[in-house]
Amino acid sequence: MKFKYKAHKPGEEVFIQGEIEAGDKFHLSRQMRDQGLILIAAIPVSNKWFDFSKINELVVTVKLHDLVTFVNNLSAMLSAGLSLSRSLDVLGRQTRNIKFKRVIGELVKSIAEGKSLSVSMFGYPKIFSPVLVAMVAAGEESGNLPQSLKTVGDQMEKTYMLRRKIKGAMTYPGVILTAMLAIGFLMLTFVVPTLVSTFKEFNVQLPLSTRVIIGLSEILSNYWGVFLVSLTITAAVIYRILITIKGRRFIDFLLLHLPFVSGIVKEVNSATMARTLSSLIGTGVNMVESLDITARVLQNSYYKNVVILARDGVQKGDSLSGFFQKEENLFPILVGELTEVGEETGKLPEMLANVATFFENEVEAVTKDMSTIIEPILMIIIGLFVGFFAISIIQPIYSITEAI
Repeated sequence: MKFKYKAHKPGEEVFIQGEIEAGDKFHLSRQMRDQGLILIAAIPVSNKWFDFSKINELVVTVKLHDLVTFVNNLSAMLSAGLSLSRSLDVLGRQTRNIKFKRVIGELVKSIAEGKSLSVSMFGYPKIFSPVLVAMVAAGEESGNLPQSLKTVGDQMEKTYMLRRKIKGAMTYPGVILTAMLAIGFLMLTFVVPTLVSTFKEFNVQLPLSTRVIIGLSEILSNYWGVFLVSLTITAAVIYRILITIKGRRFIDFLLLHLPFVSGIVKEVNSATMARTLSSLIGTGVNMVESLDITARVLQNSYYKNVVILARDGVQKGDSLSGFFQKEENLFPILVGELTEVGEETGKLPEMLANVATFFENEVEAVTKDMSTIIEPILMIIIGLFVGFFAISIIQPIYSITEAI
């Protein structure tokens, strides 16, 4: 395989670029070391007229789990005494994500040009969050980058686990409902039409439930194209509405007022706010900047607005806890009280971390209970669906056998 490479000669401000044959990046790095050079970046050169890897990179996304692994490993390598460039080079060769591999290579290149890690990361806002960039910058300023990376790595890992638990609780019902819809569609478009001709042949008096199913079957069979186009247009219109500020705010309002869902939404947002703020303040980021970054991290517009108001208030000299205590419809009482204790004792990061841990545990317990409750409810829904369909089909068949 041919690579375009850029290498650095230790002890000299000399950069070498060119093309070279190598089995892979690992062997290329070894070849460079044998020549007394340090590999900075390497890009495979494709001789194909059409390179599918470029399309693959557009499709592939850098997931939160990839970032958690990257940050934790980088922290461990720096703590072990490896240089930043070498650590990033190792991580770039280790990752299997094509897009992330390229971005890490660009980070190595930027650092070789004299830029800091935080400045280099800032150029990729879709991959590196404002929280990560700010905490890396704080670590660079304090001279304790490995510890800052460890802190932000722990925070990201807790966020990842929280999201995973929520998704896990919703996956099972989602799969079951999708399977039900798929089976229902196949039954209505393939099975029911074959039975309709039999019912007509014997001139059977059909019950209401059977007529409803036959009506749905005829609509799907004869107008499936119109149905598909209508469904696509409806989904597109809903999507366009949801990406507007008013549409997003409406969904946020709905989530905060739906029974059962509202409690989880409040706990998740409270945990995210507290965990992010605790991590930022704990690594030395000032309060105003920490609140500004936290507001950008929060997805729910109502929580975002409260944190922005708190940022402006803190800038004027107001206490942070006062804003949380005024918004008890959004933040549970515990948030305001523990924040106030943290302000009074000078242990705000620790108190916010306690708040985050408490609500993360609450969400975990609720998602476990949710799985236990949803399963029997789904079984009842499936039973009713199957029962209605079976009775609607069996009744006319029974009438035919009686007539014979």
